[in-house]
Amino acid sequence: MDPLVATHTTRATPAPAAAGPRAGHPGRRGLSPQAQGVLALLVTVSIWAAFALSARALSSSSLLPADAALLRFGLPLVLLLPALWRRRRAIAAVRPGPALKIVCGAGVPFFLAAMHGGALTSAAFVGSIVPGMVPLFVSLIMIRRGHGVPRGTQAVGLALIAAGVLALVWRYVVPVDTDVLAGSGILLVASGLWALYTVGLREVDLDPVGSIGLLCLPSFVIIGLLVLTGVLPTGIAHAAGTDIALFLVVQGLGVGLCAGLLYAFAIRRLGAERSSVVGSLSPVAVVLLAIPLLGETPTVAVLVGVPLITAGVVLANRRPRPEVPADA
Repeated sequence: MDPLVATHTTRATPAPAAAGPRAGHPGRRGLSPQAQGVLALLVTVSIWAAFALSARALSSSSLLPADAALLRFGLPLVLLLPALWRRRRAIAAVRPGPALKIVCGAGVPFFLAAMHGGALTSAAFVGSIVPGMVPLFVSLIMIRRGHGVPRGTQAVGLALIAAGVLALVWRYVVPVDTDVLAGSGILLVASGLWALYTVGLREVDLDPVGSIGLLCLPSFVIIGLLVLTGVLPTGIAHAAGTDIALFLVVQGLGVGLCAGLLYAFAIRRLGAERSSVVGSLSPVAVVLLAIPLLGETPTVAVLVGVPLITAGVVLANRRPRPEVPADA
């Protein structure tokens, strides 16, 4: 947003010669770009926790996954329609590669994978695996691009993330729980897709509003076609009003609009790798909220796996201190 500029003064008093804080407001400064990005990520954490809880709650609601997707991608389009129309040329000018990463990474494939995986597992799994594994997948993408293999604390962090996911699913291997294992695999796919979205946001020259339009418009068209052709069933016409209102607020307004704006803003301020630190707090928030809201009791696997993932994400996003020359 452009800063406000004063267009009228009561006196033609010359400005002070020394640059510095305004008189009467000593030391007054705005937040740095890094602080703005971190603040945006903290709000995104709370919204993502709500997303994980709603992914689990969908299985017991009167809505079907296609209905939730229609609400998720439709509401932001309605609310942002005038702004998106003004950005139509910039959105249309995005290269196919980055556009595909965004549409697949956070669009219909990701949404259906997260919802289906959540129905087969628990809110703790959604909140831990999906955002928690993003740093590992982002690192793999960066390695493929020639950025080098992570070393030091970053490598330790990625190893802890993998160990945390193994701790979550290990107790379901013997004896085999096919539902939980299948759900965990689907959530891993969702996390890999979200990593593509994270990298794709960095590659497009769009503001956060334009990024939401690039994501939601094709996604809404795709889910609409899948519903109209009968590929995906819908029950929104007979769904309970409370369920529709809940998913409108959480998915459409929260995840679709607010988190979309804030996450895209954080990507531009902090970069793709550092922004994936959002997963460090999300698992803990989801586990704590799932106890009173969904009646889930944390298992030993959750109590071991979630802290490992959280610590791993923090370490994976640490940056080494710059080397100082010996003669400095």
